[in-house]
Amino acid sequence: MNRVAGKVALVTGGASGLGEADARLLAAEGAIVVITDVQVDRGRTVAASIPGAMFLQHDVREEDQWRNVVAKTMARFGRLDVLVNNAGLVRFGHVEECELETFRLQMQVMVEGCFLGCKSALPHMTKRADGPWGGSIVNVASVAALKGIAAIPAYSAAKAGIIALTRSVAVHCQDMGYGIRVNAVAPGAHDTPMTRQALDQLPQDDAGLDQVHAHGQGRPDDVANLVLFLASEESRQITGTHIVIDNGETLR
Repeated sequence: MNRVAGKVALVTGGASGLGEADARLLAAEGAIVVITDVQVDRGRTVAASIPGAMFLQHDVREEDQWRNVVAKTMARFGRLDVLVNNAGLVRFGHVEECELETFRLQMQVMVEGCFLGCKSALPHMTKRADGPWGGSIVNVASVAALKGIAAIPAYSAAKAGIIALTRSVAVHCQDMGYGIRVNAVAPGAHDTPMTRQALDQLPQDDAGLDQVHAHGQGRPDDVANLVLFLASEESRQITGTHIVIDNGETLR
């Protein structure tokens, strides 16, 4: 218990799925949680069910909204220790079907959103007098970045971009002496609204569903436990990497 006690954690896309699980577990382990999302009603409901949590409407594609979210977090809580760049979406369609606007939307939400999150949060997550370690950024990628899935080329490209961005930001933080760790998690199939969407929209013989059919899905809490570890000082020697959590999906 209290593995992140006293820390302030901002979770994008925190109204449902993996983001909601992250927010709930971080709060259960002592963090004050700021939940952001474009799902306003759902986000407010989730925040109201977590003691001390705050919800902010937030489109991660917009730099002004990032500035506003970070400013409100600092004004209310005076610090920002953990950023979980979780917001994402998926649109299905192989490379010959995918419209350029659809491709750009996924890149904007996930790659640009992650970039803007890191850029906006870093000035507020440097080392502090109360300990040698600064903040922790956790970027949510996917096994789609590591294997070929024909039905989601834009999503795969965006998640691969997040992994590359994670490395670059981690090196920057070391070069600047910030003491801020930056890592990515790469989940496989977990029972979230996005996975249910895939099950509804993809043909059941689609190769992207092989692992689901063969070995089932994980629970959002499985990913949240990894995010909690990376947010805590238990992982203080881990930075610039991605950790796969996929029940062996990328082994085959």
